[in-house]
Amino acid sequence: MGDRRERGREIMREVLGEEYFNRRDKSTNDFNAPLRCYSERTCFGDAWDRPGLERRERSLILLGMLTALNRPHELKTHVRAAVRNGLSVAEIQEVLYLTAVYCGLPAAVDSFRIAEETLREMDLLAKEAPQG
Repeated sequence: MGDRRERGREIMREVLGEEYFNRRDKSTNDFNAPLRCYSERTCFGDAWDRPGLERRERSLILLGMLTALNRPHELKTHVRAAVRNGLSVAEIQEVLYLTAVYCGLPAAVDSFRIAEETLREMDLLAKEAPQG
């Protein structure tokens, strides 16, 4: 394994968490291995390892980009990563609010739903009282 890929795997483990990392490794197979290797080497070993932005800033940017691109699965993963990278619930809320203006209300509504669900799973939002 190349140095950049190894560094990428290290960063991925730190950013996305041990549980995600282990689940991903266990599900790697001959079909998806080339893309996963590319992701480890290029996305995490290169882009996430560059100077100039802290991880929390990268997370803020990614939340906006994933909303704009309508990538709900990745958004859920990166809401968790954003918390791991030090973003508060209020900061996550604010960046998603901003997407309503630049990405459109439907995109923001979907992202709010995904973020709220994820933050509840992480016990970072109070459970809603039953209506009625």
